[in-house]
Amino acid sequence: MTLQKNRLLGSAPPLVTRLGLGLAALGRPGYINVGHGADLGAEKSVEAMRANAHAVLDEAWAAGIRYFDVARSYGLAEEFLGNWLAEHGHAATVGSKWGYTYTADWHTEAEQHEVKDHTLTTLQRQWPETLAALRRTPDLYLIHSATLETGVLDDLRVLARLAELGASGVRVGLSLSGPAQATTLRRALEVRVDGVNPLSVVQATWNPLEPSAGAALAEAHAAGWGVVVKEAVANGRLTTRAALPLLITDLCARLHTTPDALALAAALAQPWADTVLSGATTPQQLRSNLSALNLQLGPEELDALQEVQQAPAAYWKERAGMAWN
Repeated sequence: MTLQKNRLLGSAPPLVTRLGLGLAALGRPGYINVGHGADLGAEKSVEAMRANAHAVLDEAWAAGIRYFDVARSYGLAEEFLGNWLAEHGHAATVGSKWGYTYTADWHTEAEQHEVKDHTLTTLQRQWPETLAALRRTPDLYLIHSATLETGVLDDLRVLARLAELGASGVRVGLSLSGPAQATTLRRALEVRVDGVNPLSVVQATWNPLEPSAGAALAEAHAAGWGVVVKEAVANGRLTTRAALPLLITDLCARLHTTPDALALAAALAQPWADTVLSGATTPQQLRSNLSALNLQLGPEELDALQEVQQAPAAYWKERAGMAWN
């Protein structure tokens, strides 16, 4: 199976593949994906984690994936990716994010795994850290989990610095999280620096359980923004490891597919979605995710999936209660 790097991110470069790979679960020993700790096994040293990350990256490259997503708070994900790209001489599209600092010190039972701060001080510190870890300039650079509460979309100094990065050729934007994703995105669409919006990319959670940002994402895409979908399998809640809605299991049986492939296919079917991230922890999971590319969902299946959606507040409350493992 080969993916072609033939899709603009919104209305402008860089090019992305329909399925990308996010490294949130690959760069640190603790994450909230269901079964993450068991996937990694007992050995979670830096060396073991690097080897596993590189194995998943090898699998992704062989399948034609050419878009990779990392962040400063994903442990050593930027370093793992940067070293892997350099070692193989691969040319790929890379996105990273700033605004969270990893604080778990390689422990899975840390009191706090990451600290959020959207001030100019954090941006100025993390940008050179990202350059050094990736050993290159990222193609995309996003505010990590922007919300109205942090005030980042009204911080003129931060926005001016992002505009400078945008002028240098980096596409800047924001990732979203929480029940107010749509509200935050619509505010981001209104941002202006010297009459121009420096933001042009959004990464958001969308899946059959939590599709509430869909209309706002369609608006962003219509405005020329690039749209990246994350958490399409709901951090493992739409896999065989979770207690699945009966409708999901029935659809999987009828379509001869797996819940993760079904969820990813539903995201890929959205006309505003430029690229959808796999968050696989192992090569085997990635191979299962990749089968979504051969799964075409029609109106009947997509309409049926609307029955499993949750109220955004309930979905995000459940996500917040998931254990780091």
